[in-house]
Amino acid sequence: MSTRLLADTDRIQSLLHAPTTLGKPNKRWHSAFVTIYCSRAILSFFQDPLPAKKDTDVSRSPSFILVDLNPDNRFKIDQKTLIQLIKEKSVDTLQNSGGVDGIASSLETDVDVGIRGDVQDIDRRREAFGSNTYKRPPTKSFFQFVVEAFKDLTIFILLGCAALSLAFGIKENGIKEGWYDGGSIFVAIFLVIAVTAISNFKQNRQFDKLSKVSNNIQVDVVRAGRRQQISVFEIVAGDVVCLKIGDQVPADGLFLDGHSLQVDESSMTGESDHVEVDQTHPFLVSGTKVADGYARMLVTSVGMNTTWGAMMSSISRDTNEQTPLQARLNKLTSSIGQVGLAVAFLVLVVLLVRYFTGNTEDENGNREFNGSKTKVDDIVNSVVGIVAAAVTIVVVAIPEGLPLAVTLTLAYSMKRMMGDHAMVRKLSACETMGSATTICTDKTGTLTLNQMKVTKFWLGKKAFTAGADSSIAPHIIRLVHEGVALNTTGSVYRPALESEIEFSGSPTEKAILSWAVLEQNMEIEQLKRSCTILYVEAFNSKKKRSGVLMRRNKDQTTHVHWKGAAEMILKMCSNYYDASGITKELDDDEKIKFEQIIQGMAASSLRCIAFAHKQVSEEENADDKAHKELKEDGLTLLGLVGIKDPCRPGVKKAVEDCQYAGVNIKMITGDNIFTATAIATECGILRPGHDVSGGAVVEGEEFRNYTPEERLEKVDNICVMARSSPFDKLLMVECLKQKGHVVAVTGDGTNDAPALKAADIGLSMGIQGTEVAKESSDIVILDDNFASVATVLRWGRCVYNNIQKFIQFQLTVNVAALVINFVAAISAGEVPLTAVQLLWVNLIMDTLGALALATEKPTKELMEKPPVGRTGPLITNIMWRNLLAQALYQIAILLTLQFKGETIFGVTKKVNETLIFNTFVLCQVFNEFNARKLEKKNVFEGIHRNKLFLGIIAITIVLQVVMVEFLKKFADTERLNWAQWGACIGAAAVSWPLAWIVKYIPVTERPFLSYLKMKKDTKDFHLDSISSK
Repeated sequence: MSTRLLADTDRIQSLLHAPTTLGKPNKRWHSAFVTIYCSRAILSFFQDPLPAKKDTDVSRSPSFILVDLNPDNRFKIDQKTLIQLIKEKSVDTLQNSGGVDGIASSLETDVDVGIRGDVQDIDRRREAFGSNTYKRPPTKSFFQFVVEAFKDLTIFILLGCAALSLAFGIKENGIKEGWYDGGSIFVAIFLVIAVTAISNFKQNRQFDKLSKVSNNIQVDVVRAGRRQQISVFEIVAGDVVCLKIGDQVPADGLFLDGHSLQVDESSMTGESDHVEVDQTHPFLVSGTKVADGYARMLVTSVGMNTTWGAMMSSISRDTNEQTPLQARLNKLTSSIGQVGLAVAFLVLVVLLVRYFTGNTEDENGNREFNGSKTKVDDIVNSVVGIVAAAVTIVVVAIPEGLPLAVTLTLAYSMKRMMGDHAMVRKLSACETMGSATTICTDKTGTLTLNQMKVTKFWLGKKAFTAGADSSIAPHIIRLVHEGVALNTTGSVYRPALESEIEFSGSPTEKAILSWAVLEQNMEIEQLKRSCTILYVEAFNSKKKRSGVLMRRNKDQTTHVHWKGAAEMILKMCSNYYDASGITKELDDDEKIKFEQIIQGMAASSLRCIAFAHKQVSEEENADDKAHKELKEDGLTLLGLVGIKDPCRPGVKKAVEDCQYAGVNIKMITGDNIFTATAIATECGILRPGHDVSGGAVVEGEEFRNYTPEERLEKVDNICVMARSSPFDKLLMVECLKQKGHVVAVTGDGTNDAPALKAADIGLSMGIQGTEVAKESSDIVILDDNFASVATVLRWGRCVYNNIQKFIQFQLTVNVAALVINFVAAISAGEVPLTAVQLLWVNLIMDTLGALALATEKPTKELMEKPPVGRTGPLITNIMWRNLLAQALYQIAILLTLQFKGETIFGVTKKVNETLIFNTFVLCQVFNEFNARKLEKKNVFEGIHRNKLFLGIIAITIVLQVVMVEFLKKFADTERLNWAQWGACIGAAAVSWPLAWIVKYIPVTERPFLSYLKMKKDTKDFHLDSISSK
């Protein structure tokens, strides 16, 4: 025994002298281990050993207990249980787990102060329950974009021609010389495909980045007793999240506390009815939307452990969304393509007929086809060359660069707009914004700063400016404090006695709370502890008020408190308190006096909020219905507060810019008519010429009560709509659209969603906007500033203008190339430009041209034109004038070179063909400058600011020199001397003065194509009249 004791003593000694470098948790485990070990060692010393039994298989229990020295990261509840709890929505299972409090305890969450929220705590929770992110489906690889580019039918035909040309060339001339024709077509095709695939791949990556930004929403959580905003991706299991109307539930969880919470689960279940969530049914599912009320929730599952996460991980973002402009361009491309096919087919027939009738000669002047004497290989090779030429004409004729130009300009604009505080959610909005004729804007936060401060307080008919006033009766102060502290969705947090108090909630709530706490010495926590809230009616934009039914714990009396728009609350009152606390009757004369006080504050651009109170009698209190319906009459007016929200600096200039650009600005606000009029005048929406009493300013109810005919008649004259509901906003949008306007609407609330969806362009607010509003919108204004709305309008016009520039540029090349090849094929039996040369021109036009013209930045002159509107033509008369003048010049100069070039310059046929090719390409380079300005005569204005344009022009010229001078066999060209280069440049440069002269020719407003349509309609009318006779 002594030996055993000695051994145990040695072990104890070794434990006691263990290293002291352990952390606090490990020290505690070490102490526990030592205590247990010592106890067992001493006990075993005094106990007799069990008698030995020979015939037994029972092994002796060990004389120690294994204790893990590493602290346990595990929680009392596992992930699987939590997932099943929300999935099954079983109240019984929840009760078996100890209810919501039991789950919170298992997740080590204090329901009042939240989780600790330090780095170790967050990491531990992420390790146990995962992060609030979901796996995204893999994005398309570059190879997939290459494959998509290969799917074009014309590319397939050209590849076939290139393969045949390569095979016959090698067979006839050997691999050393024979690969040039076919090989050069192959290289040209792959170059076109590579450029297309690279631009599409980069655009796809950009959309992915924007998608990540749009999904990164901010959420209110309580951690260590402090309410704070964090990214939705940072939420962990155990977090306490604050929810309000319009929020998206960020994870699966359980209802902790709140009032009137209704959730729209249609995104998950498909059911449109709202689900009420409370203590009896506390289950909240990720991805659903808060339709009404407010609450705090306990997060139980995050990320891939939620149904929403699993669902989102299987949905890939569709970046192939086709905008209306792209659809119109595809139609235009198709029409031009049909003309190109017809021309190519005629060229094919003419060339084949000329070849087989022996009217074509080779380079040595010998007939190419001599009936049966001609080898089959030679016939096939010639036919392949003719087919390749015809197919290449189709490639050049079809302006497939138009959709690419739209994609490039939209992608470029989206990136730039992010820098200008606008995040595009739907591509079509970029271009549609350029056509906007009317903008319906909110007031608060958009035209104003949303930095609210209480500047006036009226108690009875007496005004108080700032600070607590000793002349106010204490019980009135108490009632005002109750009305502020208990009837709010905001909160107050004081980290320490010396530190600054933090206020959270909506700007209005924060303004009232800060006034009550800092100026009226309100103790919010003390008030909340002294009362019990029985029922809450949450604020909504229709009623414009919120109410609370509460019981004082001290005397068990029940009271109703209302807060809301001053004139709304005034209508509910029959008495009012004066400063000394005496209740006075509120008759009609007194009401008029209070209305004048409200109007006076409103005229000073103040938002007026009223507080009212009523004590509920025991009989009324006994009725359970009282808990479901608050008293709305016979109230006593407590007081009025005036909240100042100054206009944003620069908003007046932005409004004037929009008005100068021909865009009407209408302000739609929930504020009263006097506040709305004052702000609208300050912002420049209402100008001295406007007749305020004659229909320029209306209230929502008045507009709602008009007949449909009256609304359509008066809607254009309305500049301000006050006391409007979201339904009134929707009604105005529908009216304006009926009248042919392209309407942009700003909105931030959940109830604005219908108007945002109905508008041509929905603009939601990034700071104050709810998630429902953002999802319903096309563009998110990240800084909530109207100046950013004006910037979006400028960018929209820029997108439209850039695309028009490119259309003019490309159609000029299409018309010129088609006419030249057709005339040359019919008259001379050959096309002047080879397949490789035409593919090179195609590359200059489609990709490099799109890059150069689609990346022009917005200019001031864009805001000097009237809006295009809904029916404006894509190709204007100005564009027809410019492109036809340039195309006719190019046709004239190139056909002259085709038929007289050898004589004029005294050169061989091969050099003349190079001159034609070089002049044609240089004409496009010079014409690219002309395309920069559709109307202005000075095409070089601001060119130094567009480095990309200058870079692309330089690259095009360098590559053209390489093609002509160094790639003789590849491009089928001959070297040119300095004089010939000078002649080519001189001929191409004529396009500059020509463009300047042409812009003096006036054009009619009526679209050019409408004349053709009118003639067709007239013809149809005559045919109909003849047939009727």
